[in-house]
Amino acid sequence: MAIRLIAIDIDGTLLDSRGQVPEANQRAIAEAVARGIEVALVTGRRYTFALPVAESIPAPLTMIVNNGALVRSKRGETFARQLLARASARRVLGATADFRMGTLVLFDRPKENQILFESLDWENPSRTDYWRRNREYLTQITPLEASLTEDPIQVMYTGGVAEMRRLAERLAGTGFTNEYSVQMTEYEAKNFTLVDVLHPAVSKGAALENWAGRQGYGSGEVMAIGDNFNDREMLGFAGVAVVMGNSVAELRSDGWHVTGTNDECGVAQAIERFALCPPG
Repeated sequence: MAIRLIAIDIDGTLLDSRGQVPEANQRAIAEAVARGIEVALVTGRRYTFALPVAESIPAPLTMIVNNGALVRSKRGETFARQLLARASARRVLGATADFRMGTLVLFDRPKENQILFESLDWENPSRTDYWRRNREYLTQITPLEASLTEDPIQVMYTGGVAEMRRLAERLAGTGFTNEYSVQMTEYEAKNFTLVDVLHPAVSKGAALENWAGRQGYGSGEVMAIGDNFNDREMLGFAGVAVVMGNSVAELRSDGWHVTGTNDECGVAQAIERFALCPPG
């Protein structure tokens, strides 16, 4: 069955280790779009953080951001949005008060007060680059619960791998897990993990499935490429699932196709193999 929709994760997948989109990836995506294949960037990034990546690719793209909470076009049109109830966000913050360092609350706002925090470790080398790249969107507020004047997109926790695994265990045992979903993105080599708490129906996989249905694509016509834990649901939905050579080991052992690393233009390799030159 021909591929009609390609879903591509950004960090660790589309981008190389320097944070750039390799020319081979750009060419493969442009060729796929020219052949009538829809391409979606499916990422844990916020829309404003993902947009520069999308704009570096000379092709129309669908943007499924915040791990599936928002679906937008490059031009800013909003197609779908699922926010976390502010009451649930407040309960989550209360249950995890001892993880407050590095905790963020994200809102669907143009720029001002888009990301609110109570305390951040500005000196930690594994976090500094992330804070620097998002500095213009960051606003400090104490206590963090005071930020919840409207429903947020998500509560985001940042920290070391071991610490965030303990946080995930805490979130799994709150007693009100029906009020939210949890998505984890882990960079073990950097000792940096992102844990996102979102609307209970939100995940990359759910968003991709909903979007494919809206566009009239069956799962067998969808290809997904990813590298981290938060990609697992979308890989499970796609008829053709491809994991990067640099992905977390757990994904490479799930039986999906494996392509080159992000520094080997693995995205371009996968698009050429399964979408542009499919078997038969």
